Amino acid sequence: MSVNPYAGALGGRDPRMVMAETPVRLAEIFAGMSAEEIEAVPAPGKWSVREVLAHLADCEIAFGFRLRQAYSGQSQLQPFDQDVWARAYGVYSADAALATFTALRAWNVAFVGGLSEADKQLKTFHPERGEMVLWTVVETMAGHDRHHLMRLEAQ
Repeated sequence: MSVNPYAGALGGRDPRMVMAETPVRLAEIFAGMSAEEIEAVPAPGKWSVREVLAHLADCEIAFGFRLRQAYSGQSQLQPFDQDVWARAYGVYSADAALATFTALRAWNVAFVGGLSEADKQLKTFHPERGEMVLWTVVETMAGHDRHHLMRLEAQ
């Protein structure tokens, strides 16, 4: 089985709880920022807060699809190129990105909450990460959240 690339960021926390808490934490961070802070690029090649929010919304679309692919027995998950998707981030406002992420995340948290133990062990394959089970997608989502939250919290 493949290892979750964000396992270190997850730090052993319950992935479903992390997933449920992330929109609240993002809203708290975002509410305390000025427009300049939201648009500031912290370093060359790094994303602004607005771009991170857009990335999280895009990832929630992709992760939600992957969850459902694995759940339906599809043997191969579809990767995406985040840098190509990021070229469109200029058209999204931070408010819209956060609202989109929050709505999609609520939908995905409900989906994950309905999984049986057998569902969590459904096997699938990621072309870049190898064989995994559906629950690895959940753990990856939560670890990915923590990865980006840690950066935003450090600002």
